[in-house]
Amino acid sequence: MIRFILSAVFLVAAVPAQAEIDIKEVTSPGGIKAWIVEEPSIPFVALELRFVGGGTLDAPGKRGVTNLMVGLLEEGTGDMDARDFAQATEELAAQYGYRPYDESIALSAKFLTENKDAALELFRKSVVEPRFDQESIDRVREQVLTGIRSDAKDPDRIASLTFDALAFGDHPYGSSMDGTEESVMGLTRDDIVAAHKGALALDRVYVSAVGDITAEELGPLLDDLLGDLPATGAAFAPPVSYQLEGGQTIVDFATPQSVAIFGHEGIERDDPDFFAAFVLNTIMGAGGFDSRLMEEVREKRGLTYGIGTYLIDMEQAQLYLGSVASANDRVMQAVDVVRAEWARMATDGPTEQELNAAQAYLTGAYPLRFDGNAAIANILVGMQMDDLGIDYIAGRNDKVNAVTLEDVRRVAARLMRPEDLHFVIVGQPEG
Repeated sequence: MIRFILSAVFLVAAVPAQAEIDIKEVTSPGGIKAWIVEEPSIPFVALELRFVGGGTLDAPGKRGVTNLMVGLLEEGTGDMDARDFAQATEELAAQYGYRPYDESIALSAKFLTENKDAALELFRKSVVEPRFDQESIDRVREQVLTGIRSDAKDPDRIASLTFDALAFGDHPYGSSMDGTEESVMGLTRDDIVAAHKGALALDRVYVSAVGDITAEELGPLLDDLLGDLPATGAAFAPPVSYQLEGGQTIVDFATPQSVAIFGHEGIERDDPDFFAAFVLNTIMGAGGFDSRLMEEVREKRGLTYGIGTYLIDMEQAQLYLGSVASANDRVMQAVDVVRAEWARMATDGPTEQELNAAQAYLTGAYPLRFDGNAAIANILVGMQMDDLGIDYIAGRNDKVNAVTLEDVRRVAARLMRPEDLHFVIVGQPEG
């Protein structure tokens, strides 16, 4: 019954969408900084931790070790094995999340106020004192290997990994954080322990909390939760240069439908033109059925069920990418249309109607992101990582609406470089 009750709490524990979200900054006695939104109306708390570095911290020859390490955090701690840990989590009606990414590790905890102390202590043990016993290592390793083998048969993953490898070579950006079968098979418990110490450190953590907790409570709580982690972690990945030129790469793969990843270098998040680029991308390919590429490639020509574009801002590189899938006998038509529309946007920019539609879409959809304590906690961590400022939410839609048609056309000419577009096509495209 308690699990059902908690599930209901997760659904309703939300700060009203786009209400005045009162964000406070807290610094613990030990120096850990965090953002908090106090919402005492429901006895529930969402805590989000983000450690910068992620899979890019893998030591040479140990590709996949960070991913494997994070997968083992919920596999037991102290005298509790994986089954004991799962049972304790269930009894506390808590939910924990352990998610590795290319450049970060996301750890989260959601719990009822009445179980706060016990839920946080169990979470602390999993983060700070994981067991890493050999039985769990072998089991989770096999799960990772299964995923790697599955990716080798997935055209979407093949396209993405091929693009990354061509763009970034031997840099961690150029390979999957899952590692290869060979690298994962070679990982030892000592490698995993070293990855834990290198990745989960106080010099790279961002924290947010939303719910039935006060700023006064949060500071000491964070010291108890994270104070035993190392003060500093492993060195971050070195700088990298984008290596792809315009053109196309075909990866032969027996499938009736080809998948294409395309793109070139993008724009930094702190660039003064970022919001104009953000609106531009919505017009071009991120605005769903109202985007230009969806109109030209799907609606007018019926070449695909879906096409989209996205801006990617990484620590060492920025990308402007897109993806499309089409039948082998039509995919090159889709590629030609994308090239033509990329060039047309670079030369002419969008129309005023397209700009107005994109701004209405972006400002109208924004409040829908604030649909629960956990979602808000996740947004707050992202804001800190991007150095957006504590007042960003209140002014974000104003920044979108401030973008003019002249701004978007100017940025389109700067950002969109059709001659630099590179397409990686996985399948058996005709023509």
